[in-house]
Amino acid sequence: MVSFYRLRHFLLLALAFMCCVPAQAVYPDHPIKLIVPFSPGGGTDLVARTIGQAMSDELHQPVIVDNKPGGSTIIGTDALAKSPADGYSLVVATFAHAVNPSLKAKLPYNQEKDFAPVCLIGISPNVLVVAPDSPYKTFQQLLAAAKSNPGKLSYASQGSGTSAHLAGELFNSMTGAKLVHVPYKGAGPALTDVMGGQVDMMFATASAVGNLVEAGKLRALAVTTPVRSATPLLLKIPTISESGIPEYASGSWYGVYAPAGTPQEVINKLNAAIKKGAQSTVFKSRVESEGLVIKTGSPEDFGKFEKAEEVRWRTIIKSANITED
Repeated sequence: MVSFYRLRHFLLLALAFMCCVPAQAVYPDHPIKLIVPFSPGGGTDLVARTIGQAMSDELHQPVIVDNKPGGSTIIGTDALAKSPADGYSLVVATFAHAVNPSLKAKLPYNQEKDFAPVCLIGISPNVLVVAPDSPYKTFQQLLAAAKSNPGKLSYASQGSGTSAHLAGELFNSMTGAKLVHVPYKGAGPALTDVMGGQVDMMFATASAVGNLVEAGKLRALAVTTPVRSATPLLLKIPTISESGIPEYASGSWYGVYAPAGTPQEVINKLNAAIKKGAQSTVFKSRVESEGLVIKTGSPEDFGKFEKAEEVRWRTIIKSANITED
């Protein structure tokens, strides 16, 4: 009889304990913060806000964009590195994430240990543009002139270490040409001087030159990605690879990271939401101006992609002796 009462007492205590323990929350159960390491209004901000809305629709929680510009994306990236690894803080990384370790003497975070890849979103081409009255009407003409006149032709960029700068250095390394780099503080003044003929060309982002090409203020000769852009404006523009420099490939890209240590099941859920969102009609239509080639995959695929980018651009940066501004 004593044993029965003891057993009943034990069961009642166990039941009371179970009732007091809160049920395990199902991720996500509150809003997700998506850090953008740039100011509002640019291409990365557009991609982040559009994919964020698609993720919100899929995950049934708000995805709030948090702009943290500065330090060549380092300020926003560092904010993620110092965030809890719970899936509620993410960052939209770009080309800068792969090149900063080679450009900066010291970073406030550990590139190898502080981030968990979630998903690549897509790759956007740079567009090689010249002034509308430039003597170069095709990429082949420009390539021939660059090779026969080393050190005579110049190209602009929005700053040292940017995608526009490194696209030119990749051109030099693959052709033996010696285009002269002219850095500016922003794409606006750089393109102004290209249009005015003070600089011969620029490997500019698609979003920066789309309207100028359409208005006839710039002439587009080639795109830097391995395949042509599906954007109607750029569809007829050949790639550099098909126009005389086989295997040439350069471009801006966008991908999402979480802090290292984020549970794998959370990473997988975020990855699935991003992949679905990137294929939506709304996302595709809104990023058209970026010339974005959507290219998603697994978290492991994104990790390998970023590492390959880091390795190949390190080679270019070192060989050209590029340092930060």
